Amino acid sequence: MSDRSGTPELGRLARWAAADVVDCDVQVTVPSVEHLAPYLDQRWRDYMSESGVRSIDPAQYPKGAPLSARPGALPEQGPPGSDLDLIRAQVLDHWQLKYAVVNCGFEISAIHNDDWASAMASAVNDWQAAQWLDPEPRLRASIVVPAQNPEYAAKEIDRIGDHPGFVQVLLPVRAEAPLGKRRYWPIYAAAERHGLAVGIYAGGVSGNPVTPVGWPSYYLEDYVGLTQAFQAQVVSLVSEGVFAKFPGLRVVLIEGGFTWLPALMWRFDKNWKGLRREVPWVSREPSSVIRDHIRLTTQPLDEPAEPRQLVETIEQLGCDDMLLFATDYPHWQFDDDEGVLPSGLSPELERAILATNALATYRF
Repeated sequence: MSDRSGTPELGRLARWAAADVVDCDVQVTVPSVEHLAPYLDQRWRDYMSESGVRSIDPAQYPKGAPLSARPGALPEQGPPGSDLDLIRAQVLDHWQLKYAVVNCGFEISAIHNDDWASAMASAVNDWQAAQWLDPEPRLRASIVVPAQNPEYAAKEIDRIGDHPGFVQVLLPVRAEAPLGKRRYWPIYAAAERHGLAVGIYAGGVSGNPVTPVGWPSYYLEDYVGLTQAFQAQVVSLVSEGVFAKFPGLRVVLIEGGFTWLPALMWRFDKNWKGLRREVPWVSREPSSVIRDHIRLTTQPLDEPAEPRQLVETIEQLGCDDMLLFATDYPHWQFDDDEGVLPSGLSPELERAILATNALATYRF
């Protein structure tokens, strides 16, 4: 392909070299609970040894699922996303990144003992600081919290929230209750207090069915239906008045797609006009609140065969500030480097997605 002068067009990687690119979703994995032992009190090491605990892994991405890991992402030892050298080579260096935000989907929400959940969250965060942030200055991380106990979660945010390597608090999209509920507000207060974004990621073990109508039969149903949970959380956060109470809060939806959002905003605005007296704290159209406070990562990307249709969907968001570049490494959501962003974007919008939106969202 060439431009009008006949000069071969630079590939995307070359064009991005000076763009201060930020990858907002790199998945890191705790290889085993033994790796957390140095960061746990003896009480909890004994507790897990005596109980025979070897792993806390809900298998959101089963090993046999085609999307679970890109080719070459499996290290010699450990699961995908557990090797810093591979992430340096395949993500940081390959994409010429200025920063990458790592998210550890260690399912604290699966632990019903609040004290143990709190101890494990602290251990994961200390492990992230020691094993990822200290040796690699291009990395930033998300704080793992026991969201099932918001008081404990807020204490963990206060404990480590001033560490310069942490830029976000991580919550599962499949929570015990809608995340706008007042019970979760101590988490948002702590995040706002420390200048942290709140990331809602595609995971969680809530005990509730993973679809609004009950338990599905197949992983396909589970995976495709995940966007329903993200939509419910967006409606909850706005309707419950989270952003009215915490006007400085920024929420990032991670690994949930974004093409569903324009239609949701239209429906939300339409029904708010007739029911606004029920939620007087929502003093303007919900779509306006969403555009100001909610951001979304670009992968996985639901891209139609006609590229222009996807560009039109992005235009229907009504705001160039909402999308954040993400590879979703090590998950295999795109076949080649050119497919990681939609084609046909203006240079200004491409730059916003690659860098400036993230730089405005996180405290780098």
